[in-house]
Amino acid sequence: MQKRIDEVLQLSIPKGGIMMDVNLDQLKLKYQSVLNVMNTLGVQLQNLHVQDNKLVIRGQAKTKDDVNKIWNQIKMVDVNYKQDLMAEITFLTDAPAPKAAPTQRIHKVVAGDTLSKIALKYYGNGNDYMKIFEANKDKLKDPDKIFPGQELIIP
Repeated sequence: MQKRIDEVLQLSIPKGGIMMDVNLDQLKLKYQSVLNVMNTLGVQLQNLHVQDNKLVIRGQAKTKDDVNKIWNQIKMVDVNYKQDLMAEITFLTDAPAPKAAPTQRIHKVVAGDTLSKIALKYYGNGNDYMKIFEANKDKLKDPDKIFPGQELIIP
């Protein structure tokens, strides 16, 4: 049975003979952008749990390129990820993913939005905000100035 990436899990782990409740919320929060990228790429999550005080993620991506994107995101979150993360991401094929016709989504800006927050939501990486800015140069003059009600193209 395939597990959903967004499910919340808890596990009891013995440590020094004492049972401790290890809550995944903290590790999931830390690696949320990685889980978002996996979800966006359609990775089939096979396992998500805590073992030896590390978040364990196992899944299968479509391509090797997708696996590389996931590892790049992991390293962006924490270059010392080995301290609290163990990931096994396999892939179905070495071939690059076929180029699909570009799909454009529309995001209606709400109070509190920033291009970085919007980029994080759609791409899993807030640093990709310039993609949104470039696609909306006809509406935006400054990436730091967006307003509620604006409809932005998400390339």
